[in-house]
Amino acid sequence: MHAVRTTLNIDDELLANARRLTGIQEKAALVRAALHALVERESAQRLARLGASEGKLKQVPRRRSAAK
Repeated sequence: MHAVRTTLNIDDELLANARRLTGIQEKAALVRAALHALVERESAQRLARLGASEGKLKQVPRRRSAAK
């Protein structure tokens, strides 16, 4: 992992809320967690948009487990 040092201006109330909700107290760890969450959310939204763009695709057969 390559790290870049930077200075950020973060709203104190937003930082406090994030700390309270996540339990993460270290600022750097909190920012890393926030960036990971943002990348995951945006990736999921992008994938959903791509799936919706192929309206002519056939349904894919799926295996069903045997009824018990």
